[in-house]
Amino acid sequence: LTVLAAILAVLGYSVNESVVVFDRIRENFRTMRSGSVSEIINNAITRTMSRTIITHGCTELMVLSMLFFGGPTLHNFALALTIGILFGIYSSVLVASPLVMWFGASRENLVKPTKNREEAIV
Repeated sequence: LTVLAAILAVLGYSVNESVVVFDRIRENFRTMRSGSVSEIINNAITRTMSRTIITHGCTELMVLSMLFFGGPTLHNFALALTIGILFGIYSSVLVASPLVMWFGASRENLVKPTKNREEAIV
């Protein structure tokens, strides 16, 4: 039961990280007007990498302390979290972002066109 809880926690953690990277990609499509798709995705990964390293590093320190000092009760839970966090980083940053390119994302798909507002002349 504890391993299942660890797997669910890692899934939520990984999905959250993917959402952060995808949101940064969408934001970069709006702000970087002259960049190609690969440059925009590369910039998004680079900008979120420090956040990813700090967040996952702090979490991994706590999970490793549970793994080594938690005793047999927490061992399987901490082991599943340790493996899951490492694979979560890999899948969120190094797999999900190239999938955006592979699916053919473009500026037109992610940025709404601006509407010109015409005011009534009285």
